[in-house]
Amino acid sequence: QVQLVESGGDSVQAGGSLTLSCAVSGDTASRKCIGWFRQPPGKERDGVAALYSRDGSPVYDDSVKGRFTISQDKSKNTVSLQMNSLKPEDTAMYYCAAGFFFCQSTYGTGWSSPLRYSYWGQGTQVTVSS
Repeated sequence: QVQLVESGGDSVQAGGSLTLSCAVSGDTASRKCIGWFRQPPGKERDGVAALYSRDGSPVYDDSVKGRFTISQDKSKNTVSLQMNSLKPEDTAMYYCAAGFFFCQSTYGTGWSSPLRYSYWGQGTQVTVSS
C-alpha cells in the first residue's frame, strides 16, 4: 500500500512559477510509476507528467513539455513537479498518483490513463491568473 499527500498549490500570475510536492509513505521501496494529474473545473482528469521510481526517468504531456519538470528525492520520499511559465490554462486541481507499473511501457494503456494508478492523494489547487 502507498499513501500520497500533495502540497504546494497556490495562486500565481501567468508567467510565474510554482513547485508541487508529493510525499510518499507506506511502500516506498517497490518500483512504481508516480504520476501528476490535473483536473480543471468541469473537465476530465488528465496526465501531466510521471516518473519511474527505479531511475527517475520522466515522461511528460505535450502541453507541459519544456515548462514542467518532475523529479524525485529518494532520501525524502518525495516527488516534485516544478512548474514554470505558468498559463491560465494550467489552472486545475493537481493530484499525485502511484501505480506498480513501468511508466514508459508501451503495453496496454499508457501512463497518462488514471485507471493505471491504484493510489491517489487528496489534491492541491493551482490557480493561474492572467
